[in-house]
Amino acid sequence: MDADLWALETEALVKGYRAIAGVDEAGRGPLAGPVVAAAVILPHAMAGSGIQDSKKLTPKKRQHLYRLIYQNARAVGVGIVDPVEIDRVNILNASLAAMAMAVSNLFPSPDFLLIDGQFGILSPAPQRPVVKGDALSASIAAASIVAKVSRDALMTRYDEEYPQFGFARHKGYPTRDHRYALARHGPCPIHRLSFHGAAGGAKP
Repeated sequence: MDADLWALETEALVKGYRAIAGVDEAGRGPLAGPVVAAAVILPHAMAGSGIQDSKKLTPKKRQHLYRLIYQNARAVGVGIVDPVEIDRVNILNASLAAMAMAVSNLFPSPDFLLIDGQFGILSPAPQRPVVKGDALSASIAAASIVAKVSRDALMTRYDEEYPQFGFARHKGYPTRDHRYALARHGPCPIHRLSFHGAAGGAKP
C-alpha cells in the first residue's frame, strides 16, 4: 500500500525530475483562522515511514510524522494567508496563494510539483494537479500533515487570545459550540466575515 503512494513520484523521476515537491493546504472550511499550506520534497528513503493522508491519522500519529518529516525531508516550505486576505480574494484564491508561497519557501527549489486538487498554482516549476492527491501521493500526504499540524498549532495559540471561542477544540471549524460562541459574542478579528455564519448571526 505504501509503495502505491510513491507511484506519482516514481513516474516523475523516470521523466528526469529530481526535486519533486508535494503541495497541500489545511483550513479551507473553517469560519476562523488562516489557511495554511505546505510543500515537501521527500527522499525516497522515507518509503515505509507510514506517511499517509493527514485526515486518516490520529493527532498523536500526525505529530510523530510531522517531526519525522522535518528531520528527514530534503525541504519543507510553509505558506500562510490570513482571514483578511481570505475575505478579500475568496478561499480558493487564498488557498492557491498559500500553496504558491509554500513552494517559494522551499530550498532547494523543486523542479516538479504534485499539487492536491484540480488547480495549478503560480510557480515556474512544471506541475501536476492531483484530485484527492493526499491519498495518492506520499509527497502530498506529507504536505497535508505539515499543513494540518502547523495550522492546528496556530489555532491553539489563538485559543489563548480568544478563549471564549474554544479554538483549541474545534480549530475554527463550524461546530455547534463554535456557532453558539459566535451568536453569543460576535466575531473576533480572526473570523472570516465572508463565510456564512462567521459574522455571528447563527442561532445557538
